[in-house]
Amino acid sequence: MNNEVLGRALSQAVERTLSVTDLIRVADQLKLGGQVGAVDAIYSVWIQHNGDNSLLYAVLFNYAVILSDAGKLTVAKECLERAIQLNAEFMPLYINLGRVLERLGGIGDAVACWSKAVEKLAAVNGAAVHHKTTALNQMARTLEAVTKDELAEEMLRQSLDLVPGQKEVAQHFLAARQRQCKWPVIEPTDRVSTRQLLAGLSPLSVAAHTDDPLFQLGLAHAYNKSDVGRPRGVMFDWPAAVAHDGPLKVGYLSSDLREHAVGHLVSEIFALHDRAKVEVFAYYSGPPGSGPMHDHFKATCDHWHDITQVDDETAARRMAEDGIQILIDLNGYTREGRTKLIAHRPAPVIVNWLGYPGTTASPYHHYVIADDFIIPPDHELYYSEQVLRLPCYQPNNRHRIVADKAFTRAELGLPETGVVFCCFNGTHKITRFTFDRWLKIIEGVPGSVLWLLTGSEATNARLKDYAAAKGIDPERVVFAGKMKNAEHLARYRQADLFLDTTPYGAHTTCSDALWVGVPVLTYAGRSFASRVCGSLVASAGLPELITTDAEAFVATAIALGRDPDRLAGLRAKLAAGRDSCVLFDTPLLVRELERLYGDMWRAFREDRLPVPDLANLDEYFDVGLELEHEAIEMQTRADYLDLWRQALDLRDRFRPLAPDSRLMTRDRQAASAAAGAVPRLQRKKA
Repeated sequence: MNNEVLGRALSQAVERTLSVTDLIRVADQLKLGGQVGAVDAIYSVWIQHNGDNSLLYAVLFNYAVILSDAGKLTVAKECLERAIQLNAEFMPLYINLGRVLERLGGIGDAVACWSKAVEKLAAVNGAAVHHKTTALNQMARTLEAVTKDELAEEMLRQSLDLVPGQKEVAQHFLAARQRQCKWPVIEPTDRVSTRQLLAGLSPLSVAAHTDDPLFQLGLAHAYNKSDVGRPRGVMFDWPAAVAHDGPLKVGYLSSDLREHAVGHLVSEIFALHDRAKVEVFAYYSGPPGSGPMHDHFKATCDHWHDITQVDDETAARRMAEDGIQILIDLNGYTREGRTKLIAHRPAPVIVNWLGYPGTTASPYHHYVIADDFIIPPDHELYYSEQVLRLPCYQPNNRHRIVADKAFTRAELGLPETGVVFCCFNGTHKITRFTFDRWLKIIEGVPGSVLWLLTGSEATNARLKDYAAAKGIDPERVVFAGKMKNAEHLARYRQADLFLDTTPYGAHTTCSDALWVGVPVLTYAGRSFASRVCGSLVASAGLPELITTDAEAFVATAIALGRDPDRLAGLRAKLAAGRDSCVLFDTPLLVRELERLYGDMWRAFREDRLPVPDLANLDEYFDVGLELEHEAIEMQTRADYLDLWRQALDLRDRFRPLAPDSRLMTRDRQAASAAAGAVPRLQRKKA
């Protein structure tokens, strides 16, 4: 827009002849032309000279959006408050004012603002329902961010009651219940069914809910289709990658290259890469970064790109232009993952590794990196990606800092005598089945205590009350407060044995315990998340601490708790092997990683790149929704695969399924049809 047109619009605003419609049209044109300052000016002048216009509240609303986008939050707040005085029934004003108040740091004020909107929306109509659910969801999101899970859960429950089909709301509702150890996690209502709630689990939350890798596979596929979807814009070719002849251009995409659990794990990787084999590109997609760890990643990669504020297509184009040959997705389906970016296929080879413990069931992740324990050959059917293996899947930071402070038991709220069983996994990983096993263990070891990482006060009280109901003195459940990581690692030494959770076990928390010399007992299941701990324990030289059934887990823990000499021997074995074991041999891991990268690139060059098998995954998802996961622990079911085969056979006989590489192979389908009482429907030959 030229200056003459802008000048005319400003004059009309002063003369009160510029209509609201024309104001918005002019402002939109200015915005599209990148004239942000002019947009601010035209709104400001119009508002100054048209204070009696009946639509002033709507203009103030639009102006506040412009101001918010520009970071002028205080002025935006004043505009919205003035607009509410003019029209207190226009609900979007409350939604946006709450967002501005939140950004200004007034969490309580934001929630109070949204609450006013909820109170005003008593009328039952489509707009009222939309605005009320939006306000409830905003309140819940804000409350979650400040760990007010109980209040957030109630907001989300109300929202689902109004609109049951909100998958993202169900996802947050269930995650809040998991963090609070509210069992059963899936709690249907008259308005929201078990099936609807279960379908709302995120791929990460389902890993903590049930050891059912076929359901996890189907759910990941459904999530990819609905939440990631098809990319808007182009999918890229890779001329720069294909033409490159030299060290492999490897891109690491992550939101966690900072002070974060994954950041600690990969902190040595970039520097250890052999530059004759690999050129390291880092694509950071997390919150604004700062601090020594963040700076370390910048210094140890060859090329650093912060793509946090860059849209998916532009970021993908950047990768393609950089000539990335192998892209390592270190996020997967985690909170700040950029799967929509990856859907643009910015590199010829795309790999799922480390940040997300499971299959992506996507059409564009070619490989998943694991090891022989996490994914043995007979478990490959649970993954859409081709499985490649390292000696141990998890890298480790051998330079992690452990505080010099020697904590006493008294300082930590622990008894002076007796065995201390600990678990410093997040409360979202504690299922009813896991907690029942832990209570049996401390019951079997007189004088012992269970030392857990603290949750909220309400969650801690809930776990103590549960213990009391099972006949265990609640004082034997002790909670460890939050500490800086170095001090947290130092206090581990007051624990005698780490007890793993399942189905989502200890990952970084396990290697932390092993690093400081605390033995870890695990119960390995079928799914990725339930087997990582076993991989780490075996790689640290203690395979005898891996159990594969619930009874053995309890019996082994009790036996160790009653045998201090054996526990001391395990600690000594850990200490003696720490500097030579596979778990902490990060240079070995990097060399093997580079070997895998070479294999991947040769496969691409030779047209052998694996194609993910996504056949029938909608059916696998649907079957999983019909199974009962909380009444009977899926991990304990010896008939797991038979259970699935029977369910799929019934579907195949009713409506023939396409063959897949898992349970519905052609041979399996033929045998099932021959043996079944209900014949498969026959298709006519063409």
